[in-house]
Amino acid sequence: MTPIGFLGLLFLLLALYCGIDPFKHSAISEFPDFESYKVDLPPWELVPTDRDKDNLLQKSEIKFLNQVQGPESMAFDPLGRGPYTGVADGRVLFWDGQNWKDFAYASSNRSEICNPKPSPQSYLPNEHICGRPLGLRFDKNTGDLYIADAYLGLFKVGPEGGLATPLVTEVDGVPLRFTNDLDIDDEGNIYFTDSSSKFQRSFETAGSVYWKEDVEISLVFSSENSGRLLKYNLYTKETAVLVRNLQFPNGVSLSKDGSFLIFCEGCPGRLLKYWLKGEKAGSTEVFAILPGFPDNVRTNKEGEFWVAIHCRRFTYAHIMGLYPKLRKFILKLPISAKIQYLLQIGGKLHGIVVKYSPDGKLLQVLEDSEGKVVKAVSEVEERDGKLWLGSVLMPFVAVYNLA
Repeated sequence: MTPIGFLGLLFLLLALYCGIDPFKHSAISEFPDFESYKVDLPPWELVPTDRDKDNLLQKSEIKFLNQVQGPESMAFDPLGRGPYTGVADGRVLFWDGQNWKDFAYASSNRSEICNPKPSPQSYLPNEHICGRPLGLRFDKNTGDLYIADAYLGLFKVGPEGGLATPLVTEVDGVPLRFTNDLDIDDEGNIYFTDSSSKFQRSFETAGSVYWKEDVEISLVFSSENSGRLLKYNLYTKETAVLVRNLQFPNGVSLSKDGSFLIFCEGCPGRLLKYWLKGEKAGSTEVFAILPGFPDNVRTNKEGEFWVAIHCRRFTYAHIMGLYPKLRKFILKLPISAKIQYLLQIGGKLHGIVVKYSPDGKLLQVLEDSEGKVVKAVSEVEERDGKLWLGSVLMPFVAVYNLA
């Protein structure tokens, strides 16, 4: 057999293997209905290349190590107390200056399966039972805390805490399957995201629970577009869909003057602006193209936007986004989900946060490109000259001094 013939036969066998995946070794073997979609990406040359050459996030202070598991969101109440954060066992915790105290929870099930465990990943089998609070926001007028629980929906709890009250669990007959983040205006409107109408953070099959890498496969690798930006009115109790067909919408934050909001669209790696007032009210436009995959976004006192970036976008991820058939072919190779995930994020977890002006200009990049101290940042909350950095994957909070 000639070398060309041998290579042709090898390719044929490989294609056959990928087509039937006989040993179920591929990253998507547990996703029989998996489909990949083209990502609405900007040209590669428009992806920002600005870097923090000094890796300033490595100067961050690690606080509360192993006291909080997967603290996604950082919030301070109207009296300045906190932080409050949602953790992997379903609780919202409150730092009283000396200790962490239980404050609230969305699930009434607080049985032993929700008891503290050694890592954020330890809770995965029971997240759908215990709840998983992600985005947190306080109403500065009432002191009520609003919670986006990934599995259970949108909730509210009073200033004294306790069991939260459900506000929204489905919209237009479609259940909230991945409630992610929220913000609230002065008129009683809560703007929030449902990252996917198809996939949750975890699912169970044949006695096994699939999560982190599997969510990346479902939502990032698939890049399906069932995500929604939603609005709930506290007075009318009505919920409206503002934007549909989004590829993993995530963080939400109102502008300082309330004329628009910014929300993250994860798969394309961009910030979108949704106009709330003026001639453009109800329309959406691209606010900024990001250097990577975003998580939450928060507005500081100056009206600037801090964006937590889960990881930078590398050439491999960009190519995979453009060519869904190639992506699916590679995902069907006998390569574990963990390796596929690492290929997607550039080989290792790292930390990066970016700040944008109110008109979408990139102002600052802070990073830990080696992931020595900070990695997989989920949220950036600026307060009193410091950045409070949450992470859904880490057992601590990082604090960076801006001075």
